Amino acid sequence: MLHLKIVSPEKVEYDGAVESVLVPGTMGQFEILTNHAPIISALGVGDVVYTTTDGKHVVEISGGFVEVQKNNVSLCVELHRND
Repeated sequence: MLHLKIVSPEKVEYDGAVESVLVPGTMGQFEILTNHAPIISALGVGDVVYTTTDGKHVVEISGGFVEVQKNNVSLCVELHRND
């Protein structure tokens, strides 16, 4: 299992256990699974899709950063707004 924390300027969007996380990297999507190598990467526009025991959840973002270290995944994102 992974621990995922998604933070936007407005609030903490999610903080809990997940099975996997799919993120929109600037060079394409990539998936983070348990025991992923440490990484820091910029994120582009797209969907963050994370899977919990309750199913799949989607957060639309317009950019940000992801850090993975020791099964902890931290996302600092700007949420996509349809204003």
